[in-house]
Amino acid sequence: MQALYTIYEIVAMLTNVLVMLIIIQFIIGLLFAFNVVNSSNEFLSSFYMAINRLLDPLLRPIRNILPSTGAIDFSPLVLIIALNIVLLVLDGVIKSV
Repeated sequence: MQALYTIYEIVAMLTNVLVMLIIIQFIIGLLFAFNVVNSSNEFLSSFYMAINRLLDPLLRPIRNILPSTGAIDFSPLVLIIALNIVLLVLDGVIKSV
């Protein structure tokens, strides 16, 4: 029982990190889109590209499934919801054992 709870805590921690990265990616993307920060800023550009490289393997399959909505990308929202569903399912499995 303790091992399952430990696994759940690890998955929850990784999920929280992914959600934070998605939010940071969204905020930096907005800052670039509205020219609040110049996209030639080397630090933010490299940080944004690193986050994109980390999240793209998770977001690309979702983008392929979702219909094109123009400038609005709903795949990060879908990923956050899917990660929370995984946490809820794992929590239910652990509580049922």
